[in-house]
Amino acid sequence: MTQGIWRDGNSVELLINGEDFYAAVFDAIRSARRQVLIETFIIFEDRIGEGLQQAVIEAAGNGAQVVVTVDDYGTCDLSSVFVKQMIDAGVQIQLFDPQPRFMGMRTNLFRRLHRKVVVIDGEQAFIGGINYSVDHMTDTGLTAKQDYAVRVRGPIIADIHHSALHMLSPAVRRRLEPVPLRLEHAGSARMLLAERDNQQHTTDIEEQYLAAIRKANTRITLANAYFFPSYRFLRELRNASRRGVKVTLILQGKPDMPFVRVCSRLTYTYLLRDGVVIHEYKQRALHGKVALIDHEWSTVGSSNLDPLSLALNLEANLFIRDARLNQHLQEHLMGLAAAHSVPITLKGAARGQWWRAPMIFLCFHFLRHFPAIAGLFPVHGMRLKPLRAKDVMPEARVIKDQQQAAAELSNQEKTS
Repeated sequence: MTQGIWRDGNSVELLINGEDFYAAVFDAIRSARRQVLIETFIIFEDRIGEGLQQAVIEAAGNGAQVVVTVDDYGTCDLSSVFVKQMIDAGVQIQLFDPQPRFMGMRTNLFRRLHRKVVVIDGEQAFIGGINYSVDHMTDTGLTAKQDYAVRVRGPIIADIHHSALHMLSPAVRRRLEPVPLRLEHAGSARMLLAERDNQQHTTDIEEQYLAAIRKANTRITLANAYFFPSYRFLRELRNASRRGVKVTLILQGKPDMPFVRVCSRLTYTYLLRDGVVIHEYKQRALHGKVALIDHEWSTVGSSNLDPLSLALNLEANLFIRDARLNQHLQEHLMGLAAAHSVPITLKGAARGQWWRAPMIFLCFHFLRHFPAIAGLFPVHGMRLKPLRAKDVMPEARVIKDQQQAAAELSNQEKTS
């Protein structure tokens, strides 16, 4: 994969939640004429997944080469009809790390393809944390998630396109025709693509964060869904606050997975004691992975600040130096903190310390040694399986799946 190099002359557009992202990315896909490369953790077969399906089918019909790479753990429930319609239209689909189920349970838990990347016609790209699911639309009520992505153009496309090609199986890559890249000057933003893989770039994203935190002079604002970072990450945040940097964390107060909040809260007293400001966001589940430092540096991408993202998953983040994006993101995040968040006090965080103290001790030692622990998990490097029409389940199985889904829905309605 690509080494991190800062590229000058790019444009960047911040996309907030599904309302911004899906409108932009679906329109760009439908307009493609040469090539569409998509990587994502999740595609659900809802109105958003169907919107993606129709967009890639239209792009393929226009003559574009379309490859969709999904994680077999995150995207495991698409019907055969849904998948076959794309394959029959000429869309190539890859599964990352396909594994058989054991007693109906998914076994490929670790080292997921968690990247969310789209590259279109070698001239524009989208990177962020947004999957293809109706949950990322704010009109879905209780299940809605707060999330972010960016659309970029310019010389950085060379790195993103190279990275996306590297994520293809050799068989798929050989079938693709070369696409000329449009790398001319598009704006004033400097950008660096950083990735985390299980080979040469195991800590690249974290190292970019740490380097920027150590150089921070005025402010660090961080909004992250799953905050349980490495010990050295916590130490650098605390050290920044001690030297006078205003460090503000916006974390989940209404988590989609309750245990996430428990883990995050174990770090609170360590940070609050040295002046770090912590807000828990309550309006909806926070799924974003964004941060800004001082008045120019920002990052948007797929990497959470937890052991899975920092030491196991395949991730991609853009690091961006652009004053306008930085200020836009700062104003937006401070608005969330003011209107929809609850500040956490040291007294409140310390409540129940009699049981938290030993847990905090154990967690910090766990975080200190997690990189070594992660090495014990199986390495699922680049296992990619291209799907073909004959691999799709027969229609009888589809009917059975639909009947089972209908029965499960009926049972849920009875119990709700």
